Amino acid sequence: MSTPESAKYQIIREMTTRDNNLMNIKWLCEAAGVSRSGYYNWIAHEDARHAREDCDRADFALILAAYNFRGYAKGARSIYMRLLHQVPPIVMNLKKIRRLMGKYGLRCPIRKANPYRRMAKALKTSNVAPNLLNREFREHGERKVLLTDITYILYGGSQRCYMSTILDAYTKELLAYMLSESLAVDFVLLTVELLLREHAISLNAETLINSDQGFHYTSYRFIQIVKDANLRQSMSRRANCWDNAPQESFYGHMKDEIDISECISFPEVKAIVDDWADYYNNDRPQWGLAMLTPNEYYQYVCTGVYPLKDIEHRKTKTD
Repeated sequence: MSTPESAKYQIIREMTTRDNNLMNIKWLCEAAGVSRSGYYNWIAHEDARHAREDCDRADFALILAAYNFRGYAKGARSIYMRLLHQVPPIVMNLKKIRRLMGKYGLRCPIRKANPYRRMAKALKTSNVAPNLLNREFREHGERKVLLTDITYILYGGSQRCYMSTILDAYTKELLAYMLSESLAVDFVLLTVELLLREHAISLNAETLINSDQGFHYTSYRFIQIVKDANLRQSMSRRANCWDNAPQESFYGHMKDEIDISECISFPEVKAIVDDWADYYNNDRPQWGLAMLTPNEYYQYVCTGVYPLKDIEHRKTKTD
């Protein structure tokens, strides 16, 4: 790798400013393979370089604060949206954010492929519902398509707990979730009961709830509670994770962002997940949701009022 010209200029200046220097600038430039005019131009613009560096450091301080907001690392787009949510909003284009992250060595979290197989295979049963969803996740508006699934969370070396969630496919809101130390069907039913307790007023007979064909969702108790709530039940095709892709993506982001490496007990894990769930709904804007958080986006589609004032029609400029 060749040495940058700026580094050569710096060496030349250091050598020529020594008390015992016997070499002139012409010789040093020839030895370094740079032009004298280039060196003198570099010297003349030193103040401008320092000014740009000071500006970069000030902007990076804003980026770093957004990156560390609520303790969850973020990529460039998440930082961009977090800055827009400042009061007053800070508009900094993506190119600049990525440049400064690279300049100061701030790395984006990278999604890793899940090395584990699905938690459990579906049991053969005659209670499998049709695939009414058919991957139409966002075609029908808010509160029309609910996605539910179960994942496991490893902690303390070899311990695991389980999380049942229900998402609104349109707004990406986490509407209800439960954590459990066992796979008993009850904790899945409690998730639905929590959904109905908190959001029943916004649901109707057109709302469908989509799951995989796991035994929790083919159980008579689950089918009955969905029927009693006047919801439609839909199931993904067998062993096809793409039929519930937003839910799978949600779990992937959660596991990338939470840090349970020091947890040795279930209550510790639950406290971290509870905090992240609140962060996800209220403080984690998403690019595909008009740069709003899930809860903000739901209010936006209901009222038509965009909450980021003076930002709605602003276009991102290049750096």
